[in-house]
Amino acid sequence: MNQRSEEGFGALLPDIRVQPPASASRAMAERLRAVESRNITYVDDGWPVFWQEALGANVRDVDGNVYIDLTSAFGVALIGHAHPAVVSAVREQSGTLMHAMGDVHPSRPKLELLERLCALAPWGEVRAVLASTGSEAVEIALKTAQLATGRPGVLAFRGGYHGLTLGSLAVTEREHFRAPFSQRLYGGVAFVAFPDRARDGDRGAKAALKEACTTLESGAPNGDPIGAVIVEPVQGRAGARLAPDGFMASLSEIAAESGALVIADEILTGLGRCGAQLASDLVGLEPDIVCVGKALGGGIPISACLSRREVMDAWPESSGEAIHTSTFLGHPLACVAALAVLETLEGECVAERARVLGSQLLELLRSELESVPAVVDVRGLGVLIGIELAGDAQAVRVAEAALREGLILLPAGDRGHVIELTPPATLNDVQLKYACDVLCRLIREVV
Repeated sequence: MNQRSEEGFGALLPDIRVQPPASASRAMAERLRAVESRNITYVDDGWPVFWQEALGANVRDVDGNVYIDLTSAFGVALIGHAHPAVVSAVREQSGTLMHAMGDVHPSRPKLELLERLCALAPWGEVRAVLASTGSEAVEIALKTAQLATGRPGVLAFRGGYHGLTLGSLAVTEREHFRAPFSQRLYGGVAFVAFPDRARDGDRGAKAALKEACTTLESGAPNGDPIGAVIVEPVQGRAGARLAPDGFMASLSEIAAESGALVIADEILTGLGRCGAQLASDLVGLEPDIVCVGKALGGGIPISACLSRREVMDAWPESSGEAIHTSTFLGHPLACVAALAVLETLEGECVAERARVLGSQLLELLRSELESVPAVVDVRGLGVLIGIELAGDAQAVRVAEAALREGLILLPAGDRGHVIELTPPATLNDVQLKYACDVLCRLIREVV
């Protein structure tokens, strides 16, 4: 039977037929260990399951178990897995043009996507560069800021995550990622505190702004003047951390006064996940450069870096050799997928759905968990939500237990102490209630 013809798949509750990871997933894990670097996929007795198919908010593994995906696959499937509009666009495009020469002989979809993205951006005249991954979009943003200001130094935030290629890793603070490659990383990045709304409040925000102001004046640790401030409107991998009200607006002001450009890393937060096209609009951040990705391709790899024309025009005119490009820049399949996503975001009012769904999630979770001593905080914006737990690795234990009950979720935070929820906006009311009930029960049992 064609599994996609199963009535309701995409909107189902979990159906765990054999405790995961079951025999087929275990066998594939053994095969994977024989061919993949041991650093990549974490494998133990309770992890991972291998996916067979996904639709809407459901995933089916190779053993036939059905799950509710509360991660939307690292935040990618905001409009649901395998959205029909994206599938149709990719299927049609694949029959005519699979690949083009993005910076030499481009395709029509590349042009149309750039026009659509620039029309959505929060400035007047806009220019953009397409890429394949979030890390690459950040690399482009950092290069753009250096070209536009002539200052290579960067101010970044503790707890921030911007990717793991060398440029983006240099502005990613977590030591776990940085330590093995520290000798290769650019030394002109200054890390300052990211104030936590619940823990630090206004006093913490003032201290962080003072530190940022001093750093912008004094320069980076290696003495380079600072030309860029890179920040996530909501810190994602750190565990859905929100700054106090007013912090982002004040940060924008002091950056502008210093002549530095603000880079908003909206790879996770943008395109509706937090309840608006850009989360920057919700938190008061006024960026000069914006990076988007993840949800943009609806499951196909694509990202973009956007800025005002006068900033982007710091890049030299191409003389036949672009100084930043890639083989798959403007890939036709990715571009038509992104166009379908943008149409869906508008036509299905996804940002509004994310705002309402996020509010429902927060209300349910806070109500159920307020009396649990091990729960430090429940926070979020739209469908980017973090449940902070008191003990190290407690979120890891909850994620492993949840998998056995049909919920796919991920731990976050540098100590594995935050349960991060980034579900598809297509999650229905029955799935929402079920997931909250099971998750809250597991938190009480496990932590």
